[in-house]
Amino acid sequence: MKTRTNKTSSKMKNIFYVLLVAVIAFSSCNKALETDSTRVVGEKNAWNTVEDARSGILGVYALTRAALSDNNGHWIYGDVRTGEFLSPKRQDLKAVIGNNLNAAYPVMEALSDWTRFYAIVNGANVFLENIAHVRETDKRYTGNNMTVDIAQARFLRAFAYFYMVRIWGDVPFITSSDEGKFTNKPRESQARILAWAEQEMLKAAADMPFIYSGGDVQQPTDYYNENSGRWGGALATKVTAYAVLAHLAAWNGDYTNVSKYAKFVEDNYGRSAGGFTGSTDLSNSNGFFYNKNTRQMFGFNSDYGHVDGSSTGHIEELTLAEPVMTKSVPDIYLPKDSILKYFNVAKDQRFAVDTLGQAKYDGRYFTNLNGKYPIFSKIKVIQGGGTDPNFRYFTSALVFTRLEDIILLRAEALSVLGDQQGAINELQLVMSRRYDEGYAINTSDVIKLIFEERHRELLGEGSRWYDLIRYNKIKQNDAKFMNLINSGGIYWPISRKLLSQNSLLTQNAYWR
Repeated sequence: MKTRTNKTSSKMKNIFYVLLVAVIAFSSCNKALETDSTRVVGEKNAWNTVEDARSGILGVYALTRAALSDNNGHWIYGDVRTGEFLSPKRQDLKAVIGNNLNAAYPVMEALSDWTRFYAIVNGANVFLENIAHVRETDKRYTGNNMTVDIAQARFLRAFAYFYMVRIWGDVPFITSSDEGKFTNKPRESQARILAWAEQEMLKAAADMPFIYSGGDVQQPTDYYNENSGRWGGALATKVTAYAVLAHLAAWNGDYTNVSKYAKFVEDNYGRSAGGFTGSTDLSNSNGFFYNKNTRQMFGFNSDYGHVDGSSTGHIEELTLAEPVMTKSVPDIYLPKDSILKYFNVAKDQRFAVDTLGQAKYDGRYFTNLNGKYPIFSKIKVIQGGGTDPNFRYFTSALVFTRLEDIILLRAEALSVLGDQQGAINELQLVMSRRYDEGYAINTSDVIKLIFEERHRELLGEGSRWYDLIRYNKIKQNDAKFMNLINSGGIYWPISRKLLSQNSLLTQNAYWR
């Protein structure tokens, strides 16, 4: 009984530390780009024990999850803005769909505010500046543990900058907490920030293990005294870093490095216990998106067993309605005509219709095809992976990237580099797992086929908007979209609040 009590006490302490770090980091960051402030988190008495170190690094992960899921931003940025989903009633989402991003709605203002991302940066900066003190004061905190923790903090900070650049373009560049002296900064060029982020991720990857608590040479012991089951899918690994590096290089149009980084992932995903996901498991309520698993190459899970879930911050809040959920109308939906246009192969295991026009796999990617509002039900993790429609409590993982994504990204790179057969070979690695035998690949326009497959495979995972930007940069045959790219219209406006608080900031030209 004593042991159990101690474990419970320890868990509660860890939760407290994570929340404390999150609150302090958010509080500090709200002022980081606005006015001078006084910071308390950097005081040495907050960084003395191995428990402080654990809480500190987990706090940076918590801030990252919060930033991506706040106001369902990850999906609104990546899926709703494309205009493919429609919204029956929500005027703010209709504004996003119509690219009216400076409309006066609270959600629009919140999504135009980068403060929550600088909370990640600040949390990582504070961690990096103070973690050595833990090593000095607590001998339980080994040099190896500190090296691995520093690598994760550097990676998450670089990821935050990469994520912000995709949304706003140029952003202020801060790499230290300045010991409480926060000053306003102008925007830095995204080229410089991305070059820095790439080097940071490469340095972090050099020190990150393939697996935690699994005997990895770079992390040989139980990480914070817990086994691999605790950490698998929850923490960034060496494979994670190279997967995100592939995305960063693709955003830069550096397809030579896209191919190289993605190839590293393909060659090594098994060392992180990763793998492909079957079509059924991809859409099961207790499948790929449930809780955490090592196939979630980089994601942020919600563990129902730890009472970790919510009614907001999950894509289900936007997409689910009757008959999957007791909600009369979804916030967003794909019209039937669009579904049939995107999923036009009868052998597709994710969604297809038979000769009578009936859905063959009702409930996988879509439910209620012939209703007024077809329900996008690919991701539908209700409570602990159940199907009771009466509970609007979701525990799905937010997955930034997975193996299928990276393979299709390498196919894209090879096609751009002129290796069409190599691109087709990569494409087949995914398509052979998504279609019944006998499917045919039309090789007349390989790059178009690759992006169509990315559209089907990654629908609802927050990647479509960025895919459309890359596709149009490659093809350059859509004058309207190219004008959006060239005029900076692909980025979001900067929050009015931030502009009023920092005179050194300038609004994105498209939104002036």
